[in-house]
Amino acid sequence: MGSLTIRNLDDHVKSKIRMRAAKHGRSMEEEARRLLTVAVQRPASDDVGMGTAIRRRFASLGSLKLEALPRETMRKPPKFK
Repeated sequence: MGSLTIRNLDDHVKSKIRMRAAKHGRSMEEEARRLLTVAVQRPASDDVGMGTAIRRRFASLGSLKLEALPRETMRKPPKFK
């Protein structure tokens, strides 16, 4: 089994892990081990791009149809001397 040292852990995070460990009757080390194990065992399908996340978030509001913008002729490029 490997070991891991975590430096510069926020005090608030450490306190939360300590409280969770006490609540579950485990050591902080065991609680951290379980938290990491659960985090890495999540299916990869939860990892989505920002566009997909936004679409899923607002899908319940219905679709939005936008009118196409009218096309115009291109402007002539500026002349630099």
